[in-house]
Amino acid sequence: MGRDQSKLLRILIPLFALNSVTIFLYFSFHHHDAPPLPTSSRQFLPDPIHHQPSNATPDDGYLKPWPILPSYLPWTRKPKDDAPYRSCEAYFGNGFTRRVDVLPPSPDRSAGWFRCFFSRTLLSSVCEGGGIRMVPDRIAMSRGGEALHEVIGRDEEDEMPIFQDGAFQILGSSEGKARRWKKRRKLVDEGFLGEYLPAGEIERHTMRQLVGSIQMVDATEFQCDQDDIECCPDLLIDPVRINCQGDLEEMCSFTPKWINAMLMWIEEPTLLVTRFEYANLFHTVTDWYSSYAASKVTELPYRPHLVFVDGHCRAPLEETWSALFSSIQYAKNFTGSVCYRHAVLVPLGYETALFKGLSEDIFCNGAPGKELWMNPDEHKTARLSEFGEMIRAAFHFPVNRPGSEKPASGLNVLFVRREDYLAHPRHDGKVQSRLSNEEEVFDAVQKWASYKHNNHSECKVKVVNGLFAHMPMREQLRAIQEASVIIGAHGAGLTHIVSATPRTVILEIVSAEFRRPHFQLIAQWKGLEYHAIYLEESHADPVVVISRLGRIVRSFEC
Repeated sequence: MGRDQSKLLRILIPLFALNSVTIFLYFSFHHHDAPPLPTSSRQFLPDPIHHQPSNATPDDGYLKPWPILPSYLPWTRKPKDDAPYRSCEAYFGNGFTRRVDVLPPSPDRSAGWFRCFFSRTLLSSVCEGGGIRMVPDRIAMSRGGEALHEVIGRDEEDEMPIFQDGAFQILGSSEGKARRWKKRRKLVDEGFLGEYLPAGEIERHTMRQLVGSIQMVDATEFQCDQDDIECCPDLLIDPVRINCQGDLEEMCSFTPKWINAMLMWIEEPTLLVTRFEYANLFHTVTDWYSSYAASKVTELPYRPHLVFVDGHCRAPLEETWSALFSSIQYAKNFTGSVCYRHAVLVPLGYETALFKGLSEDIFCNGAPGKELWMNPDEHKTARLSEFGEMIRAAFHFPVNRPGSEKPASGLNVLFVRREDYLAHPRHDGKVQSRLSNEEEVFDAVQKWASYKHNNHSECKVKVVNGLFAHMPMREQLRAIQEASVIIGAHGAGLTHIVSATPRTVILEIVSAEFRRPHFQLIAQWKGLEYHAIYLEESHADPVVVISRLGRIVRSFEC
């Protein structure tokens, strides 16, 4: 064997061993992260009152699997390992460790169950339960899910849910406490809501109101609507109860495949989500993150279904909701009451660290997951990197080959642009400019890159025009992951850096009117290098921008 071959083997064998150990550790903890609990506590399967179809198993395509993520760390924690108060894990990971059993599961499985996991750092709770009935007629809001052009001018108040008592119900035991329930039908009182679902500075805490509407009822009241109509037999595994009046083709296209509607039971775990600024990327990312975290906190072994308990119309960002989770539906799109075997109530996006970091100090820095696995540090986190990988994996981008995302030669500089588009029913289609001479700056950057390319520079720089408002989400993500440098004026589009790959550099142009730390914090929490150009007003000198960009490009030594 030659000297070169021997040297190569000495390098490859330790790398192979390290990779094998890493894979072993990952699978050991990744699958233990979400073990199905015993039926009596995790699933609601009352016999013989309700029927669960024999084919309702994840293997039959009901639920998408969780992808394998390089930055993943276990979410399951033992009580003695409770995340320290205001630590990075308490903010971004599983700080929801105070378990409160509101309605424990009955020994004979004849009733529902409900519990919450409270975070004293975030001051919010992830709640879950089984044997829960949703009555859409008792939720006052618009239907939701309409095409934007159909609801132009609709008031925002019409889209926000108002829950009547009994909008949600939970099946109580027919023994022991029935008389007391007739006098006090609420599942929780105001004291519970104040302690475990505090409104804080949120003027309208819709998830708190949802929980406050839950009533305990007996089996005579807990009736799921029934219907033998099968409107879309070609699309569905089981007969589905839908309203067959109107445009049948459109109705069938939005009917989930996971409803056993002969009894209107949703058999698989389902997230219940209420949104506010649903058309804004930053606020939607906070909702995505909260939904992802709630799934992990409640140990869901597969990606759950999701129901929007709001009346917003469809928006382009729904493409990502659909990619992240097994399916989505709007509460008011059901034509009758719906019963859930297992429902998870997702905290508001306003209650995530992504939003709270705008008003309170969160001293965290991003670090690789492998580093934190070997050396845990309460001042470091890999959770945002994990979540960014989750978004990319949901669109089938590879996340397990570091460096493969970038071009083989040269550097991509992604210039995130702001452009006019119609965002929601109350929007006039005009986007407020954060950089008054954006076109001039973009043209100057393009000319600079072209000059470097034509003059045989060692670094071939390609400028990508990031007009995201009219690009499919997959193409937006492709541009993000292929970028070595991301530049742009302060705006929601920069939230995409949550999906940026390691060693991406961020250059934000910040006008005097919009000096907010959104993207500096995301970069910090992901461990990305961040630079800012602060303007006196909203006009940027192209020479200054190119000078800063040039120094960043030279640092890559390509």
